[in-house]
Amino acid sequence: MQTLTVNENEAGQRLDKLLAKYLSLAPRSFLYKMMRKKNITLNGKRCEGPEMLKLHDEIRLFLSDETIGKFSRPLPPSLWEAGKAGGKIKGAKKGPKGPDVIYEDAHILIVNKPSGMLSQKAKDSDYSLVEEIINYLVDSGHIPVSQLSTFRPSVCNRLDRNTSGLVVAGKSLAGLQVMSEAFHDRSIHKYYQCIVAGKLEEKQVITGFLTKNKHNNQVSISSAEREGSAPIMTEYVPLASNDRYTLLEVTLITGRTHQIRAHLASIGHPIIGDRKYGREEENQEASRKYGIRCQLLHSWKLVMPQLPEPLGYLKGKTFSAPLPPAFAAMAVQESLKGRDT
Repeated sequence: MQTLTVNENEAGQRLDKLLAKYLSLAPRSFLYKMMRKKNITLNGKRCEGPEMLKLHDEIRLFLSDETIGKFSRPLPPSLWEAGKAGGKIKGAKKGPKGPDVIYEDAHILIVNKPSGMLSQKAKDSDYSLVEEIINYLVDSGHIPVSQLSTFRPSVCNRLDRNTSGLVVAGKSLAGLQVMSEAFHDRSIHKYYQCIVAGKLEEKQVITGFLTKNKHNNQVSISSAEREGSAPIMTEYVPLASNDRYTLLEVTLITGRTHQIRAHLASIGHPIIGDRKYGREEENQEASRKYGIRCQLLHSWKLVMPQLPEPLGYLKGKTFSAPLPPAFAAMAVQESLKGRDT
């Protein structure tokens, strides 16, 4: 028999969902059968699964250790070793300095993601920002390894691999749920900076229709609606320009895959360094002169809206991340001085 005491990161969800995480290899039918037979109980009573868990609730599993072990998904090797070492990760693959933390509290972590790093894994062998954040939280003692079987911190928004800037992660279940919903309903104000080819001098809201090609992970922009397309709106404000380049502040009114990159390219002003939607000659020049190796697109500022509790304290707070060194160096050399970050 095992007894699980519900903690803060497990409360507020259905019992069957928590059981599906703890015994993740077990068929749902098995879990419901065990509840019907009272082999799984909640606070000493029969349960059915939809019960909402509260802090300190007790879940008892009247199952053998062999059965529990059979249906429990093992932790990744680095975290398994961390558990045996009392929380210190041994030999885990990590970035050179760990995540660049902009802000941290009990519920959320805001980091400045470098270009070249995935926000989340695309395949099992990938090392993404999620793993880096988990390693950081375990190493620093913010979360015990034992909790990772039922709750794992994760990112609430994603950036393309070669886009840098602010990513919010949920350290607690409440933080993950509230912030993910805020990004989903677009109540968080997000601002990007980028350097594009050509000269733009006036603030504009541009519209169009975006169609995604799932085979090559590329999108196309059209002025008229097509089958499978979605309407898009992008606002940009020129911050500085010369005859060759413009530094823009960009706000997404809609949020689609590669929207900023493809939309700006469609009006003849691709982002410098963008190998998918940019122009090769301009990218090669930026690489040769300034060492640019990725698109100069940076998520630089977030402004928090009114949020439900327990994250209400974040209302109105603004977070910003400095431009990457190569981005900033090119802006200085080209006399493109933007807003302070």
